[in-house]
Amino acid sequence: MNPSHAAAWLRTSIACIAGLAATFAIAGSQAHANPDSYPERPVRIIVGYGPGGTGDLTIRIIAQKLTESLGQPFVVENKPGAGGIVASQTAQQAKPDGYTLNFIAAGNFAMTPSLFRSLPFDPIKDFDMVSLIGNFGFALIVNGKSDMRTLADIIGQAKKKQKDFFVATVSVGSAQYLSAQIFKSMTGVNMNVVPYKSSADVIRAVRAGDVDAAFETIAPVLPHVTSGELRAVAVSEATRFAGLPNVPTLKEAGLQDYAVSAWNGLAAPHGTDPAIIAKLNAAIGKAVAMEDTKAKFQALGVTAKANTPDEMTALLKKDTAWWKTVIEQAGIQKQ
Repeated sequence: MNPSHAAAWLRTSIACIAGLAATFAIAGSQAHANPDSYPERPVRIIVGYGPGGTGDLTIRIIAQKLTESLGQPFVVENKPGAGGIVASQTAQQAKPDGYTLNFIAAGNFAMTPSLFRSLPFDPIKDFDMVSLIGNFGFALIVNGKSDMRTLADIIGQAKKKQKDFFVATVSVGSAQYLSAQIFKSMTGVNMNVVPYKSSADVIRAVRAGDVDAAFETIAPVLPHVTSGELRAVAVSEATRFAGLPNVPTLKEAGLQDYAVSAWNGLAAPHGTDPAIIAKLNAAIGKAVAMEDTKAKFQALGVTAKANTPDEMTALLKKDTAWWKTVIEQAGIQKQ
């Protein structure tokens, strides 16, 4: 091939490549802008906790429902670390194309801004809310052999013992720990809130009599309450938990203004097509309304519930402000 022919061939090749690139760019843009065809490939859901926990199990139930209704695999990817921060940062850096979603919880979205001096992302500005998945509360528990059967019994004992009355929770800054701090503040009793490393440690401490009471998520205590090893005196949410219908709320039991709950949900990187958000929201709404979903969630101590993206955003903003006040009143220093 002589030089002039080579130059002509090169110019033609470059033009073809440029034309193909433009075609693919247009096609890609059209695909991104067309939510009717979404999803066309697997969608990953990033979870900031290890496998087997309540949050992980609930989102896997929803992921299976989304797979069935939307026709593509919704794959859960566990990225534990730093209280969910690692996972959220990964999701925040992903393309806002609907193919990466972030599992969010009150703990890693509404509380973290008040627990850390700085975050690598802004929970409100860097994410678009998709939907709530479920609410869950906490149980105030005592040993099954304890003489304390009512909230009045617990408060009476606490007033007698003061700092010698021990209430167990998981780690400082957790929703359980903060629930106990709110309880301490509202009763006006200078009781001792003792943080443990895990829910299993909390349950062992109550069963062994090392502590007088505990605040813990409902799922891990349910089997022990059923067996009689533990007694659930009250639950923290504003309404009774369906799985413990005979256990009153703390509000019903006498603490009129007490209502504490946490939640799980889904979010997408900011800039995701609102039509894709709407499609996901509708599918989640159908999933949580199914009777088998409700039953599976209830076994995990969670009440299945969805809401709109706007409602989810409003909930996040409200809870972020509320937990900020609670954390400051509890005197917890930012890390």
